Amino acid sequence: MQRRVFLRAASAGAGAVAVSGALWQGAATASAAAVPGAGPYGPLLPPDRNGVALPQGFTSRVVARSGRPVGGILWHGAPDGGACFPDGDGWIYVSNSELPLIGGVSAIRFRADGSVDRAYRTLWGTTLNCAGGATPWQTWLSCEETWRGKVFETDPYGRREAVARPAMGRFKHEAAACDPERRVVYLTEDEEDGCFYRFAPERWGDLSAGRLDVLCVTPDGKAVEWRRVPDPGARIFGPQTRHQVAEARHFDGGEGCHYHDGVCYFTTKGDGRVWAYDARRETLGTVYDARADGGTLDGVDNVTGTAGGDLYVAEDGGNMEINIITPDGVVAPVVRVDGHEESEITGPAFSPDGSRLYFSSQRGASGFVAGTDGVTYEVRGPFRR
Repeated sequence: MQRRVFLRAASAGAGAVAVSGALWQGAATASAAAVPGAGPYGPLLPPDRNGVALPQGFTSRVVARSGRPVGGILWHGAPDGGACFPDGDGWIYVSNSELPLIGGVSAIRFRADGSVDRAYRTLWGTTLNCAGGATPWQTWLSCEETWRGKVFETDPYGRREAVARPAMGRFKHEAAACDPERRVVYLTEDEEDGCFYRFAPERWGDLSAGRLDVLCVTPDGKAVEWRRVPDPGARIFGPQTRHQVAEARHFDGGEGCHYHDGVCYFTTKGDGRVWAYDARRETLGTVYDARADGGTLDGVDNVTGTAGGDLYVAEDGGNMEINIITPDGVVAPVVRVDGHEESEITGPAFSPDGSRLYFSSQRGASGFVAGTDGVTYEVRGPFRR
């Protein structure tokens, strides 16, 4: 039986609007009143030898460290957004590098038993590749978090050259999430007054051309709608994309983005919220607000999810946790990395079978801003599918 939970109207800030929607479609979302509680895996145990605190029955391992050999390459600095892709009897984890000028994407291929087969670069020479998103046609969209940044479409399998996709807009990109039902890609923007966008390609599966829209408030202030961005390329001396449409809805620091069953979830670190855009009803609500519970989940950032409706939200700072938000509206820690107080959790992604969770501590124990102390982990355990 499908549960249905109505989201509390989200406070939108000065000059904006608050709207809500019934977003519980096939266990697709949690209540806006999501609060700390007993998670499905139980409490975290003391940290293991890798400094990772996990529930009973879960184990961790370090798969890569910045500047050290893994699978035939040196792992990149400042590991950020990531995703997993199936590959025969194994799988691939891709990871962005949020370094200026020498950023890009690296990939690790794992064998069926979880051992590292090889590693390789799929994009290089770009700037501050932060988050991104996987496509249904098995490519990885790597997003530059810089002024007039680009989206690069990369091949996780390393067979084809990466291609810039300027039609998806030139702005401070953060994350992307594909909606195969409406054949659009949602995009977040990491600015204090950033926007939430959708890109509709002329042909699904080809991101070389299409229309960029921005989420707007309707004239009566009671709903949201999409309006075309006049100049997605954002000419240097012209207005930037977020300032081109007067009715655009602004968000405080857009971060992670995840689509599931008609709903696109995205996070805003400036106000500690997890949002839910119901694409079927074209309504906007929140599933979590840090200010409502004292910030148990602090510094919301990258987000991923499962087919069963669980969301996994990583912290930028806070106490370096990945928290689950269950369809029942419970927020609980699943992973905590101790001793990395000046770092952030990045790139959470599940292996294709759902049994392994990959993520990184971007700056590691040293917290060095150049990201040369990054650590990429794997956690195995009885994750809900």
